Amino acid sequence: MTRTIKTHLFEIANYTFLGALGLMCIFPVVHLLAVSFSGAAPVAAGEVFLWPVDFTTSAYEFTLQRLEFLRATGISVLRILLGVSLNMILTILIAYPLSKESVLKFRTAYVWYFVFTILFSGGLVPSYLLVRNLGLLDSIWALVLPTAVPVFNVVLMLNFFRGIPKGLEEAAFMDGAGYATSLFRIYVPLSLPVMATTGLFAFVTHWNAWFDGLIFMNSMSNYPLSTYLQTLNVTLNLNALSTEQFEALTKINQKNVKAAQIFLSLVPIIAVYPFLQRYLVKGMIIGGVKG
Repeated sequence: MTRTIKTHLFEIANYTFLGALGLMCIFPVVHLLAVSFSGAAPVAAGEVFLWPVDFTTSAYEFTLQRLEFLRATGISVLRILLGVSLNMILTILIAYPLSKESVLKFRTAYVWYFVFTILFSGGLVPSYLLVRNLGLLDSIWALVLPTAVPVFNVVLMLNFFRGIPKGLEEAAFMDGAGYATSLFRIYVPLSLPVMATTGLFAFVTHWNAWFDGLIFMNSMSNYPLSTYLQTLNVTLNLNALSTEQFEALTKINQKNVKAAQIFLSLVPIIAVYPFLQRYLVKGMIIGGVKG
C-alpha cells in the first residue's frame, strides 16, 4: 500500500471521526431548539427529535414575559461588562511585568506564586467568609471580584508577551518611551489573538458561572441567569402569572419553558464565538509554547 493511499485513508477516517464528534456536540442543541418550538402534547409524548412538532413560539413568549428571567439576564450582562473588563485589565497589567525576566526581581517566584493558586485554593468556607466580611453579599461585586485575576489567562498572555521580539521595545526605549507606552502602544496592539482568546475564556466563564451566585446571593432576585436556570422550580407559581402568561402556559409545559430559557442563554455565546474563533487557535498555540 503506497504512502498516498495510507494518507487518504487516514484523512477519511479522521474526517469521519471528527464529523461524528461534531454531530454529537450539535445534536443536543438542535434537539433543545426543536423542543422549545414544539407544542406541549408532542413534547410530553416524547415525539420531538430534531424537528419541531406543532410549531409554536409560546415558550419564548412566556419566557420573555417573565420578569425573573429578564432580571437575571440583566444581572448576567452587567456581570459580563464588569467581569470581563476587570479580567482583561488585570491580566494585561500582571502578564507584562512577569514577562520581563531580566528586569523584574524574583520574577520566577512571582510566577510560581500565581501557579500555586491554580493548584490550590482557600476553599469554599474561607471564600464565603471573606466575601461576607467585605460586605459584598447580594451585590454584583461578589460575582466579579473573587475571579478578578484568571491565572490561566495570565499565563497565556505572559507567554505571548515573551514571544514578541525584544528589539521592538528596545527601539521604543531609544525614542524615549517608557514601560507604560511600550505596553499600550506596542504589546497590546500586537496581542490581538491572545486577547481575543483570553477575552472569550473570561466571557464564557462569567456567563456560565452559577455556583457563586447560589452561594453569595441570599435573594433569588439577585441571581445571574445561569444560577436562575439552575434553580428553576419544578412547579411554577401560578399566582404570580399575568393573564397573558397564563394563556401562554396552557399551550406549553415545563420542558418547553426550560428548553426555551436554556437556548436563549446560549445565544450570546453562539453570537460571539464565530467572531473570535479565528483568533482562538492562534492565541492558544502562541500563548502556550514558551514556559
